Amino acid sequence: MPRGLRSQLSLRVLLLLLLLLLPPPLAGALELHDPAGPGEAAEEPGSGRAWPSFPFRDLRKWVRAAGALSRRYWALFSCRVWPETCSLDKEAPAGALGWSLPLLGQQYLDILTTWYCSFQDCCDHGDCRVSNNFTGLQSDLSVRLHGQHLARELVLTTVRSYLELPRPGKALALSFHGWSGTGKNFVARLLAENLYRDGLRSDCVKVFITMIHFPHPKYVDLYKEQLTEQVRKTQEHCHQTLFIFDEAEKLHPGLLEALGPHLERQVLENHRAESPRTIFLFLSNLGGNVINEVVLGLLKAGWSREDITMEHLESGLQAEIVASTDSGFGHSRLVKENLIDFFVPFLPLEYHHVRLCARDAFLSQELLYTEEALDEIAKMMVYVPKEEQFFSSQGCKSVSQRINYFLP
Repeated sequence: MPRGLRSQLSLRVLLLLLLLLLPPPLAGALELHDPAGPGEAAEEPGSGRAWPSFPFRDLRKWVRAAGALSRRYWALFSCRVWPETCSLDKEAPAGALGWSLPLLGQQYLDILTTWYCSFQDCCDHGDCRVSNNFTGLQSDLSVRLHGQHLARELVLTTVRSYLELPRPGKALALSFHGWSGTGKNFVARLLAENLYRDGLRSDCVKVFITMIHFPHPKYVDLYKEQLTEQVRKTQEHCHQTLFIFDEAEKLHPGLLEALGPHLERQVLENHRAESPRTIFLFLSNLGGNVINEVVLGLLKAGWSREDITMEHLESGLQAEIVASTDSGFGHSRLVKENLIDFFVPFLPLEYHHVRLCARDAFLSQELLYTEEALDEIAKMMVYVPKEEQFFSSQGCKSVSQRINYFLP
């Protein structure tokens, strides 16, 4: 038997053994179709007699379910170590709830992948882990992001167009603006998950949170050196990179200046070489107030939320960013020299958007919910302005924690 085939067969056996360690499925999870029908005994081929209905029928269902799950995990494992032959998209969706066990299954996959890659070359980092799943990104932005039609269209269009360029001349820089809880971090995570197989854990994705990574202004020179080196090393390691800066309005002016050269137009010395692709995301609360004021005025004037366009918001948003005295972001060369390609507004969220966020929180934990529970969670939020109470002051922030009040 060829060595490669023998190793894959051994891995399948090991994976099945791991599955036997799984706890029993939830009640009712093994209600699989029995070709013999309820109350009938199926004939065992060549046996001349019927297979007893109890307890062997339950055992047979268990084995079928384990086999189906084994195939599912094999597909996931194959995509990890042999991404070039990945056929996960063709796999059937995960089976019954009792056999889904995402957390425990993820741990088993990690153990198995680590063991295999300890003696076999694996594609476990760098460019081979880039997926650029634009179909998935479009679906996630349409289904999982609520109340942000402008951000959805702008992010999808600009990112896809940029990554499909044969030779981009500069990095793509997007600046997300809006109140807390409106979806800025969520969109950044969706981008990472759909552009890279490992999402935010990818070697090609770096996330910087200002008050965690650069907390002390007196060390700004050290931070500049470290940041520049981190960007350079990541770009050397990965042909396609994603850098996310949360709380960008709090970045020290010196750090913003250090980023300038990375956002400028680049001249490739080797015209045959494929140019690198780099995306910078800056997440900020700057401009949130002017966005809310414009949206409130349009809604009061009878406009539909979906009819609001970038033309309504773009000039006012940029003016507020530049005029801000509490942040150096608007006074940096990134803004003054137009190194930011697009300022993306995130609109304030309304009551029905909060309900959708609550529904998603229940579904993400595979919990049942009622319409009454969604209403109760939405009513927990504070809405502004005080008179009209149009917008949730926290957006969807803390919604996922509030569902704990409704657990049995």
